[in-house]
Amino acid sequence: MVLPSKSVLSLLALVLLLSGCFSYSFSGGNIPPNINKIYIPFFPDKTNSGQASLSDQLNQALVNRFINQSRLQMVADENDADVVLKGDLVSYRNTPFSISGEDISTENRVEIVVKAVYKYTEETKPVYDKSFNGFFNYDTTTDPIQGEQNAIVQALDQISRKMFDEAVGQW
Repeated sequence: MVLPSKSVLSLLALVLLLSGCFSYSFSGGNIPPNINKIYIPFFPDKTNSGQASLSDQLNQALVNRFINQSRLQMVADENDADVVLKGDLVSYRNTPFSISGEDISTENRVEIVVKAVYKYTEETKPVYDKSFNGFFNYDTTTDPIQGEQNAIVQALDQISRKMFDEAVGQW
């Protein structure tokens, strides 16, 4: 039986040691100890998109992300919150992205823009006040209605991730 050399064992130990040193997660570990409760109201839909559930879908994506990836608790009243995230759905576009030789769209892109303000309730200045966008392409040749709905979910998921990452990056 051949045993590994000391240099191989040393290298393996170093790799294992360093692999633990560089892992970092935005799982809410950096939230200040005095921040425990978040209020996320429904974002009014100002897009005139005809997509009745955009506000509900965005709210659900945000609530899921902040509750599942941080230690924050959701509260139903802004006055009970330590931090507030609110804003508006400001733009919805569903446009051709890829055109076939017969001038027929084979792929569309859904783009959504949300204007959001993230603020500690005890502070006057917000942590951020900015727009976030998300987009996703879908095939229009198979099931365009379901494709658009899936694209909406994906775009809103991108937006909720960006909003969460921006908030957590400030902690």
